[in-house]
Amino acid sequence: MNQSQLYTKEQMSLMNMPNWVKKTYAQYKRVVEEPGFPCFFGQKEERRGNVHYSYLCHNDWVHLPTTLQEFISFTKTTGNERSVFLLFVEPESKVQPFAYYRRYFWDVLTYLNRKDKEEWPVDIPTDPDHHLWSFCFASCPMFVFGNAPAYQKRRARNLGKSLVLGFQPRNIFKGLEGTLQQGREARDKIRKKAEKWDGIATHPDVGYYGDPTHHEWKQFFISDDCEPIQGKCPFQVSEMRDGK
Repeated sequence: MNQSQLYTKEQMSLMNMPNWVKKTYAQYKRVVEEPGFPCFFGQKEERRGNVHYSYLCHNDWVHLPTTLQEFISFTKTTGNERSVFLLFVEPESKVQPFAYYRRYFWDVLTYLNRKDKEEWPVDIPTDPDHHLWSFCFASCPMFVFGNAPAYQKRRARNLGKSLVLGFQPRNIFKGLEGTLQQGREARDKIRKKAEKWDGIATHPDVGYYGDPTHHEWKQFFISDDCEPIQGKCPFQVSEMRDGK
């Protein structure tokens, strides 16, 4: 079925879902509700109920485009609220190597691009090496971040036994853009807390969107060390999309 499977905080407790989803959600909540968790925006929005959720079984991705479309439509009605969409991926029987989760992450974004019914926004470059590139779906530029159980040093990126993808439309960062002092200060505060929480320096590929020296795609799924990410972005805008 391709019906939306977008859920609110209340629905995550009430809906009939697979047991692994309930366990994964509980693991996530334990992490983000810890007092020292570095992303205070994430903590705040979780408490306020501004986080939406869904889940992905390995053998069933068909609902995902409709689900993400519903989330994007919702954010357009809520103004500047810091809404987040978290996608929990079915856990593996045992923790896989880091590269497995990174590949899975980019496979999900590639799938969404193939199923996208709308054109890529004309004001967003399609080349991930361009400093203004951003992932887009339904003409909505988004920041997407990956969390996985393979993260050992960067504990803030380990939300339990599942790969977790977080989607944030860029319009929710209005007033907090990295090109503004207020935005840089907010990000620096979070990054300093993350360094304290993780016990490791901020990754060298973490920067500010709009900085000509920055590659945004590298920040989507940073490595578990302090080595700059090499090579080309695994994602390329598809010329032959079956969503149209």
